[in-house]
Amino acid sequence: MTRNFVDIDDLTTDELHAVLDRAATIKAAHGDGRADTPLTDQTLGMIFEKPSTRTRVSFETGMTQLGGHAIFLGPDDIHLGHQTLADLLTIRERFGFDASVAWVGDGNNVCQSFVLGAAMVGLDLTVATPAGYGVDEGVLRRAEGLGSGPETTTDPAEAIAGADVVYTDVWVSMGQEDEREQKLREFEGFQLTTDRVGDRTVMHCLPAHRGEEITDDVLESDNAIVWNQAENRMHAQKGLLTWLDENDRE
Repeated sequence: MTRNFVDIDDLTTDELHAVLDRAATIKAAHGDGRADTPLTDQTLGMIFEKPSTRTRVSFETGMTQLGGHAIFLGPDDIHLGHQTLADLLTIRERFGFDASVAWVGDGNNVCQSFVLGAAMVGLDLTVATPAGYGVDEGVLRRAEGLGSGPETTTDPAEAIAGADVVYTDVWVSMGQEDEREQKLREFEGFQLTTDRVGDRTVMHCLPAHRGEEITDDVLESDNAIVWNQAENRMHAQKGLLTWLDENDRE
């Protein structure tokens, strides 16, 4: 049976854990010089909706390391799981899934995918967004069906207070540049600063708009694990690719 993965909940909870286990195993083997090549002679076609250097490079590198080859087919990126897999792998490495996470900022597609993934693995999640920028009600219902939905608030301080990890993303996504000034006004108070974050772990899916959703000193601090998160894109994608390949042949 051919398996597809577009949204994180295309996997069952058990399958999600299996993919993350596979990704962790592949990452450890790569670090020890024991890398395997289970996708030898296979080709990955990549269809892109928006330019995404990080996604393209991590998939191409991952396929090469697995013995296969990747072909870039166009300008469109289907945002496989919006990289939620990499986010979950990064949190699991640091905390297991016994962690409290605060999402602070826009309830955008990255946030909504993370909400679903968090529900599947049992993460304690609070989402803080300005009024009018919250998570889609349909996504919240899906999260409830997968385990439990997040707490929601319009107060970033409330969300951060009980968090081990604080996660943010850009406020102005590609194609929304004409909304920049309005969003900067409406998101006032949601910027991750040293005073707001304290010594909590910080995540960002990158690239960041420094000085908008996050300050330089937070992004470059020892508390930020954004570069580990970025590296884990490749390992998570390798875990997904090998898992999909095996399940496609069963």
